[in-house]
Amino acid sequence: MKNRSEEYIPLVVTVGQVAISPYYIVWLKEVSLTFTLFAWLFAAFSFAAAWGYRVFQSKKNKNNSYMPFIYVGMGIVYILVGCIKNSFEILLYAVLLLQVILGFLQGFFRAWHIEQKAYHLQTVHHYLIVGVTMIGLSFVKIISPVVFVTFFGILLCACGFWTLIRKKEAELI
Repeated sequence: MKNRSEEYIPLVVTVGQVAISPYYIVWLKEVSLTFTLFAWLFAAFSFAAAWGYRVFQSKKNKNNSYMPFIYVGMGIVYILVGCIKNSFEILLYAVLLLQVILGFLQGFFRAWHIEQKAYHLQTVHHYLIVGVTMIGLSFVKIISPVVFVTFFGILLCACGFWTLIRKKEAELI
């Protein structure tokens, strides 16, 4: 029996990452205060993503990829982003740490995802679903982008827990 969640959860994660991206960027711009700092924070994310990609590629056993923990880790970062208030002095240090963690996890996820059998089919579906999602989100009037970011974090945590449960069930069979 084929596990459908193995097929659809990576698609949900990739579509969600692209759809939530504008809201996350708005939040990041708000907390960084200057474009220079925003660019540096984004550079930290990019370098960490390259690091995560490289870590996965250098793994000897790529079947044991810890994906449930990657999903939950990304979810926790997005939930923390939704909980952060702009009122404390160490905010930029916390944001930098979150950028590095999120970049690493997304790079790791991306390296894992391209190795999956369904990746090429999911790429086509990804572009179609992102287009429809972005049009749908454009009609939603909401005050703060953190609501979307937090919701996506909760969705990622749910995907991680679901994947972990399904993995444990498959091991018992």
